Amino acid sequence: MIKYQLICKKCDLVFNSWFASSKEFEKLKKMNLLSCASCNSFQIEKSVMSPRILSKVNYDAEKYNKKNREVKSKIREFQNYIEKNLDYVGENFSYEARSIHYSNKKNKRGIYGKASKKEIKELKEEGIETTMIPWLNDKEN
Repeated sequence: MIKYQLICKKCDLVFNSWFASSKEFEKLKKMNLLSCASCNSFQIEKSVMSPRILSKVNYDAEKYNKKNREVKSKIREFQNYIEKNLDYVGENFSYEARSIHYSNKKNKRGIYGKASKKEIKELKEEGIETTMIPWLNDKEN
């Protein structure tokens, strides 16, 4: 098995995927069976990745696992706060952010949802403040 970091050339979404081999990746790409989860484009390319090398000298599995659990716990705390205090707008994040930004209403509400890197860049260029955060799904340990 081999893990590649992939990038969609259309919307700049970066994601990881596992393949049986490098030949399997090339075969699936050639058959147009690799598509972007965000925009459904078939313009998927391998991104530059650094190898993950852990030496026995500087790798303490227990310390690494503890730190990993701590980080995930903090992310989940932040997610819980967001879910309780902001409105989820899903795929309509860019539209909703612009609606709030350009509206004359005094009661602006906080929102969260999904947006591509390109959409986030466009919002920032318009002066609309956004932040990207990591998001853990419930099914992850």
